[in-house]
Amino acid sequence: MTSTTLTSSSTGIGGKQKAGLVICLLFGLANLPSVLTAPADGETGPPMAILVVDTLLGAIAIVAAILAWRGNRVALRVAAGAIILITITGLPAFFVDVPMGVKALVGLSVLLTVLAVVLMFSAPRSSSSIDD
Repeated sequence: MTSTTLTSSSTGIGGKQKAGLVICLLFGLANLPSVLTAPADGETGPPMAILVVDTLLGAIAIVAAILAWRGNRVALRVAAGAIILITITGLPAFFVDVPMGVKALVGLSVLLTVLAVVLMFSAPRSSSSIDD
């Protein structure tokens, strides 16, 4: 009698992916209160619709990052998409008259998003090494 053993590949995440997920989680948490920071009447700021979208995307990023931490590959992509969309909603700040501090924060968010996405999708090192 012949038996066949199937082994499943590990779906664990590596250290770099965990670091990217932590950045994603913190970025999502930072955007949760966006809806509460609406500018007063007559002040320059993002429209209320954008603030609501950022809050929803922040919640999605948090939930997806937690699920991705547990090994869900689809959630990893959803988390990355959510923080990318959050960042895209901030890009108009570069093209309107807003304080330099706001532009600096948007620039920082772009850098953090790129860093998080690169880390989240970095492949874990293989356990075998090739010696020349």
